[in-house]
Amino acid sequence: TAKKRAQSDHRQQETVSSCWPIRLKLTFIMADRKPRKRAIKHKVRSSRKSYWLYGLHSVLAALHNPARRGERLVATQAAVSAVGEIPGTSPTLQIIKPEALTELLPVGAVHQGLALLVSPLTVPNLESVLPDVVDKDDPSVLILDQVTDPRNVGAILRSAAAFNTKAVIVPDRHAPSESGVMVKAASGAFELVPMIRVPNLSQALRQIATRGYWCIGLDQNGERSLTDAIVESPMALIIGGEGKGLRRLTRERCDDLARIPIASTVPSLNVSTSAAIALYEINCRLKTSN
Repeated sequence: TAKKRAQSDHRQQETVSSCWPIRLKLTFIMADRKPRKRAIKHKVRSSRKSYWLYGLHSVLAALHNPARRGERLVATQAAVSAVGEIPGTSPTLQIIKPEALTELLPVGAVHQGLALLVSPLTVPNLESVLPDVVDKDDPSVLILDQVTDPRNVGAILRSAAAFNTKAVIVPDRHAPSESGVMVKAASGAFELVPMIRVPNLSQALRQIATRGYWCIGLDQNGERSLTDAIVESPMALIIGGEGKGLRRLTRERCDDLARIPIASTVPSLNVSTSAAIALYEINCRLKTSN
């Protein structure tokens, strides 16, 4: 037994001694390599996965948007008459049973018998939307600081379209992606107002201010009312997220902080309601000044 143990130990020593030069050589090779630098990415995230639009206004607006690529168009027999004339670039209309349509869509989707499978819209750059130097007749822009509910964002886009807003700007993170829920809440406005995603909201606000926009942050603790804070020039309206409001860095980028006066019995307004009121007031002032 002792002899066998000695032979085993000798074989282990031979194995270790025969392997260590290889290990040492690998160590030298790795040490000679320069450390690889991590690539810095400034690309804005944008999911390119197709999704279903549903509801009459959402689908019809998408069909008549040349920038929107539709992949499949389905409708129930009862909804065919509401579709009307379809652009030649649209997919062929397929008539399916109501239960089959319901199976295609998320649970609870109110589809009105019509749905369209689409690719997400191409996300424009901020530079492509902003003028080099803002003119007094240029429409205002809206910035959402971490508004996370897609229904709120959709409703805000609808108000933005109604009150002549040039674009809605959101941070790449902490903002919902384009989806059927968002587009349905926008009721067709998603095809009219570009939603721009930026990697850094603070830097985007600096860029917007450099172009000549007056930046007003909506804050319930603002010293002035919104009507007093509005100026007779193009403005950038900044609205904070649900419950949290404006973040510190965002507040510091604002030229003024304003509030919407409400009854003391109500602590606050929904973010989409606040956006609608503020955009209406700004649009009225700009129309009066022009």
